[in-house]
Amino acid sequence: MLKQARTITYYTLLEALRNRLMWLLAVVVVVGIGLSGFLNELAVTESGQIQVALQAAFFRLAAVFLLATFVVTSMVREFNDKGLELVLALPLARAGYLLGKLGGYCALALVPALLFGGLLALYAPPMQAALWTLSLCFELWIIAAVSLLCVFTFSQIMAALSAVMAFYLLTRSITALELMAHDTLNVETLSKRVINFVVDAVSALLPHFDQFTRTDWLVYGSGSWQVLPPLFAQCAIYLSLLTAAAMFDLYRKNI
Repeated sequence: MLKQARTITYYTLLEALRNRLMWLLAVVVVVGIGLSGFLNELAVTESGQIQVALQAAFFRLAAVFLLATFVVTSMVREFNDKGLELVLALPLARAGYLLGKLGGYCALALVPALLFGGLLALYAPPMQAALWTLSLCFELWIIAAVSLLCVFTFSQIMAALSAVMAFYLLTRSITALELMAHDTLNVETLSKRVINFVVDAVSALLPHFDQFTRTDWLVYGSGSWQVLPPLFAQCAIYLSLLTAAAMFDLYRKNI
């Protein structure tokens, strides 16, 4: 099964590299550099920090959106072209197919992470840029697994992509939601307790993307290698859970 998964990983990555995704990444690089350079000229103070912060935020969002869009659209196209039925008609385990697809998309995630991280190393300390790049890889791997799960669940581009973006926005803002929910200035009521419980439960279930790929590492050099093990642990846990959920959804389908 592992050999079959490696073969699917190779051809999934080859399909992505031959696609127009590389052209889109080039456009993102040009737009990001141009936009940050323009705003750099408008800034009165700390122009360099503003440029790095804008580039980092723009590149992170672009990497997440492009990867999620590619995973969803390529999988839905494969469903519509009956490619999944053709592949599974061969002596191939569904687990091998899923792991191969996930491996290909995780390998693809390295391309924008390394590209954008390398560009940011020109404006920020190289060690902080390397830390930012590794953290972005962890973040993109989780997004790839979420995208696969949403495709198997919804089987439509708009629904799957909307679910992925909603998941990403929620994980990015969950800490802010917790702070607002536990505001001590408001009167303690039953509805407030219920809201606090719901927010805490959601926070316990979701990864905290606000701890990943932080812009202040690049701007202020505040990152250290000690932050990577907790981020890697979150990535490994959620990658395993999401893969198991996607595998369950795939096995229960009648294809």
